[in-house]
Amino acid sequence: MATVPKGFLRYQVLELLNEKPLSGSEIMSEIEKLTNGCWKPSPGSIYPLLSWLQDDGYIQGVPTEESGMKRYMLTEKGRKLLEEQRKVYAQFRMDRKFFALPFMSSFWLRIPPEEAAEVRETFRRILKALVNIGLALEERFSEQAMKETLNILNETAQKLEETEKKLRGE
Repeated sequence: MATVPKGFLRYQVLELLNEKPLSGSEIMSEIEKLTNGCWKPSPGSIYPLLSWLQDDGYIQGVPTEESGMKRYMLTEKGRKLLEEQRKVYAQFRMDRKFFALPFMSSFWLRIPPEEAAEVRETFRRILKALVNIGLALEERFSEQAMKETLNILNETAQKLEETEKKLRGE
């Protein structure tokens, strides 16, 4: 992932430390798992953030006689910050704000402008629908809705792959 929304890392670190004490490397691994390998924060992002959180009293170190790793846990002040972050995240979800990804304008440069505009608009709608269905599933998960979503996504992916093969003469 090239860019991460501002504050996302802090929010994720607070959520993870609310579950259990973790070290910096464990936090990086957990975030990598949560994003299905799409993003693993760098040590240059995690350790300064942990230092800032500790210096401001949001987290504290946990004794580590056995593991030798320095783990952190939330303080009461950290739990309050997490609650504030959750409210911001919830508001974002309620607003369902969606912005076009910056790279979208760079696709389809070699096709006629009218068709490119239509493809971009359809692409934007698909991305918006994906974000919204993901948020809706988080809010009200159901096996049926998940199954329907997966069927639609798999059918769409298959049709796009078939169209690409035809275009390439495969």
